[in-house]
Amino acid sequence: MTAPVPSLPDLLRSQGGCLLGWSCLADVALAGLMARAGFDVVLLDQQHGTYDVATCTAGLTELALWGKPGLVRIAVGDFAMASKMLDGGAAGIVAPMINTVEDARALAAATKFPPVGQRSWGPDRSMWFTGLTDPQDYLTQANARTMTIAMCETREAIANLPEILRVPGIDGILVGPGDLSIALSNGAAFDPNGSAVTEALREIVRVTLAAGKIPCAFAAGPARAREMLAMGFKLASIGYDGLLVAEAFTRALAEARGGDPVG
Repeated sequence: MTAPVPSLPDLLRSQGGCLLGWSCLADVALAGLMARAGFDVVLLDQQHGTYDVATCTAGLTELALWGKPGLVRIAVGDFAMASKMLDGGAAGIVAPMINTVEDARALAAATKFPPVGQRSWGPDRSMWFTGLTDPQDYLTQANARTMTIAMCETREAIANLPEILRVPGIDGILVGPGDLSIALSNGAAFDPNGSAVTEALREIVRVTLAAGKIPCAFAAGPARAREMLAMGFKLASIGYDGLLVAEAFTRALAEARGGDPVG
């Protein structure tokens, strides 16, 4: 049996500056390559990726073999899937479009056991992954060990962020700068690296840290990831698997054809 997967909240609180592998292509081998490459955490994306129950379960198993925590991003409002993925071994759930306190309460209800939420019992795989094979031990520690992460990506979410962060069971937020840029421009522009988004990111980090919660972010590349970690985000992506693979192919082809690699 492999060693237990590290506690994700403990990892982010103690280490910070963690890098997130973002996997949209539902391929267990790709998720495993991200873990092997050294990403601290890997996210399997059901919202805009091709992951489903079976591929997520297989991917989480692959990540556990490398000793890496796995997050699952569910589709909008799919709170039943959140519970299923926690049972399947996810270290945490990322939920998009959590815009109100009511949204946050529904998310927490699906991801936390009583008295915080209403998560139903059935965590066989999660017990194996965490090493908490005694049911009472798992029940006692699960709420603190599994992360419930609300995405903050709209004007409404920003306005309600202090109240969302006060909802019992919400452990942190994840910012999607692309949607945030569209929201801040009232649908006029996609500019995730623009000054308006950067200003909003700084305020989101400030509010989240002041509430004692964990700020996370999607970043499209290494430079932006460094900027976000410097702002105070505890976890940031470096693009996603499809983009990174395509860029690697482009660089290799450029070199093979005698040109300068695309950097």
